[in-house]
Amino acid sequence: MKKQLEEQIIENFQKDERMMILVFAQWCVNHDLNPVELYTKAYPDQINNQALTDAIQLTVPKEEAGDVPNETVLGVLSLFGNEDLAFVVTEEMKKMNS
Repeated sequence: MKKQLEEQIIENFQKDERMMILVFAQWCVNHDLNPVELYTKAYPDQINNQALTDAIQLTVPKEEAGDVPNETVLGVLSLFGNEDLAFVVTEEMKKMNS
């Protein structure tokens, strides 16, 4: 029973993590940014991230996408401890506002 619960928790975390990556990737698409470039700036040692590749395939053109507020993308990144990526995203947000 305990093992099954642990597996369920891990599976839920992985689903949530994939959703976080999709939110990030869609935010990038909506702002004409390359998600791989930004991710690589934050994590240069993780060049071939399969979860990011999968998420990019699930994004839709910005014309079809709903808005992804800046606060949302920063919130999900920090929720999963992606402070380095949140920093890179924040830098891009500053460029957009200047």
